[in-house]
Amino acid sequence: MTENRFDRIEMCMGTGFRFQGQSALEAGPTDLALQAACAILHEADAIFSTYKPESYISKLAAGKTSVAECPAVVGEVWDACEEWEKLTDGWFSAFSPDHTFDPSGLVKTWAAKRAAESLIAAGVTDFTLNAGGDVYISDAASAEFDWRIGLSKPLSIASDKAGTLAVIDLKGSGFRAAATSGSAERGNHIWNPKSAGREFATELLQITVVARDLVEADVWATAAFAQGLASMARIDANEHLEAICILADGQIAATTGFAALIARD
Repeated sequence: MTENRFDRIEMCMGTGFRFQGQSALEAGPTDLALQAACAILHEADAIFSTYKPESYISKLAAGKTSVAECPAVVGEVWDACEEWEKLTDGWFSAFSPDHTFDPSGLVKTWAAKRAAESLIAAGVTDFTLNAGGDVYISDAASAEFDWRIGLSKPLSIASDKAGTLAVIDLKGSGFRAAATSGSAERGNHIWNPKSAGREFATELLQITVVARDLVEADVWATAAFAQGLASMARIDANEHLEAICILADGQIAATTGFAALIARD
């Protein structure tokens, strides 16, 4: 059976979502499956964007609607954010410094996970998905390079010193995702939910969390960046997570098992 390779980049939420892999389906059904996956991303953007005044989240923040009047997924995401806040001991928070509901720290990978699940349900199972730098690897990913993820230096891609900090290999590890939080591209944008004025978190320049699930990796990366270096002990105690971080002074710290994930060749 001929495998159809695909490489599609979909611009959404102000970033690129790249689907790469191969499909046992014919080209037509494969393309339809990719279109349906991308439609999930755009639907999430239309509902949750904080930059679009017509989105439900923007209307909710402006007091023009209620959660009960929004699509059911708004309530689902609200509940998920509350659950993650509990699991991270309050270091992940979907409420902005001005006390409005802002699930931006969850929605991108939440939508990406749904898009990936849509592809798998359609019979496209061998692929990777790069959601603006956060990476998901399907269980059936067949190419050796699919399992390798390059971790960038904590510098803007526009810098002439930008490049790869390390490459990790997740094959055989049980991990399927990696997510990074940092200030290199967007500046200070993650606040410390436990500080009196919810000031921006600045102890770390960048942290990458490796997990079994894309949303899990993303949420813990956000929570860890907010907490700072002390978060590494919390992550190290979780057998389903590994992480590496770069402090503001350039020092590097990692969890106990992270070194085993670094590609050796």
